[in-house]
Amino acid sequence: MKGKTASEVGANFSSNPDPLCQRNIGTGAFAMPHVQPPFSDDQDSDWRQPRMSRRFDPPKLSNYLGLGTLALVLGAVIASWVIYRQFLVDVPKEHIAVLIKKEGLDIENSDQVAPDEDHRGVQRAVLTEGRYFRNPYYWDWKIVPQIVIPEGMMGIRISLAGEDLPYGEFLARLDADGRPTTKGVVPGVLRPGRYQINPYLFQVDQARPVTVPAGFVGIQTNLAGPLAKDPNRFLVPKGFRGVEAEPLQPGTYYVNPFETRINIVDCRSQRFNLAAKNEDMGFPSKDGFWVSLDGIIEFRIKPEKASEVFVVYNEHRNGEEMIDQEIIDKVIRPSALSFCRLNGSNESGRQFIQGETRTQFQEEFQKAMKASCDPLGVEIIQALITKIKPPQKIAKPVREREIAKQQELQYREQILQQESQQKLAIETEMVKQKEALVKADQQVIKLTTQAKREMEVAITKANQDLKVAQFKLEAAKDESAAIVSRGKAAAEVVRFQNEAEAAGWKQSVTAFGGEGAAFARYTLYKKMAAAYREIMVNTKDSPIMQIFQSFNAPGESGQKPTKNLGAPEKSAPSSPQTAPPRAASLTRRDGTTLGNSGSAQPPARSQGDQSHE
Repeated sequence: MKGKTASEVGANFSSNPDPLCQRNIGTGAFAMPHVQPPFSDDQDSDWRQPRMSRRFDPPKLSNYLGLGTLALVLGAVIASWVIYRQFLVDVPKEHIAVLIKKEGLDIENSDQVAPDEDHRGVQRAVLTEGRYFRNPYYWDWKIVPQIVIPEGMMGIRISLAGEDLPYGEFLARLDADGRPTTKGVVPGVLRPGRYQINPYLFQVDQARPVTVPAGFVGIQTNLAGPLAKDPNRFLVPKGFRGVEAEPLQPGTYYVNPFETRINIVDCRSQRFNLAAKNEDMGFPSKDGFWVSLDGIIEFRIKPEKASEVFVVYNEHRNGEEMIDQEIIDKVIRPSALSFCRLNGSNESGRQFIQGETRTQFQEEFQKAMKASCDPLGVEIIQALITKIKPPQKIAKPVREREIAKQQELQYREQILQQESQQKLAIETEMVKQKEALVKADQQVIKLTTQAKREMEVAITKANQDLKVAQFKLEAAKDESAAIVSRGKAAAEVVRFQNEAEAAGWKQSVTAFGGEGAAFARYTLYKKMAAAYREIMVNTKDSPIMQIFQSFNAPGESGQKPTKNLGAPEKSAPSSPQTAPPRAASLTRRDGTTLGNSGSAQPPARSQGDQSHE
């Protein structure tokens, strides 16, 4: 096949009746039609063709395959996105999705919602916030907002599905799980919050909760429930249809208004003027005169009997705001008129001018009002008669007489006052005189008491001195007795020592054969031996000293000394340096002395005695 020139190719385009080629040229997009490629097998001849002819060469088959693959991928992505969007159930925030099934069993004509998933129609279950996938061929859905109960409100559910209620009932019946099985108002309320409720199952109405303010009570009336056993009673027990006896205290109550009605009753103090609305609150007196009066009665409804008062005296057409006026018209005013006409007609007209009758009438009026209103549930706080208008025909003379009586009483009071002042002056002087006497008595008592106290002090001191002197006398007596006792004891000691010494001497004399001269010589030589030895120190071994060997101490000579039987051994006199001071001594009749130590000292022998010995 021979190649074509550019002019031939252009002629071919211009003469080609293909609409595709014309459409591409008209839109400004150049596309080669699918024609037989004008190439030859001779490559050399192809390269020798001009450059312009290669611009119009048709694309290769690989280019068509790439474009087709791209188109298929884009188509698949688009189809997937479309399918994803068709199957996706996207429930946004604070919304729910109500499912509607397209295929399934038919529902009954009385049903508005499918009983289960096997039936087609609106399903009971809903889809909460999130993403879900459902086949659009079998399912349809509807996005609706959730039920929101704002603060200070409450929700009331009304069941739209189920069986119809019997005649006279309006509350839906519930099964064991608390789900309604019939149409009607569902008992209970929804508190503030967000709820996922199927709008095809329930209709939610909003209402405000009932607030019982301070000083008020709520009268609770059950609009549904079983009837009371005794239909002739005004109040019913809790849970039965009718007005409950126990009122509600101040507070906020979330109650279903279709189930329970709460009426507010004011239990605060109320005032009623007897002469209000230009009414003449009067009565005829005993003597035929008309007596007008005015007063104020303060009352309140007893909270514990508010339910009974509301049922008995309130008219349904008045609502709950006219209960006070109903009590005034049906309780307060009739009781006041009855008392005034019955008790006031027993007194004459002039007696209501005097103060005593008015005061007594006032007291009896308050007692009668309390006695008649308390059993009816109305407490009378105060009942006052503020004004009594007696008949003018008798008012002036009676008033003048009363004024005269009052003046007479005033004068008497003045006389009594003068007498009282006189008595007061006398009593004042008597008091002053008594005070002076009391002061004088106090002074006398003070001086007498002081003198008695001084006398008691002197007597006490004298007694004390007497006791001291007695104690000293007793001590002196004891001391003298002690001195006498010590003297007697010392005398006895001296006597015993003398007897002992005499016995020793006697035994010593007996040891020398009863010769006193021998014992005297022995004693003399013994006393002289020590002194003489000191004198004759250098002549110790001389013959003269041998004479006194027998009188030496046993430790100084080898001879055994002669035993002195009974003779007391006297110690050598102490040196002047160590000699104790001479103590006071007592001289006995026999010449012996008694020192402080109590030992008797033998008297100094006279020269005659020594010579006798």
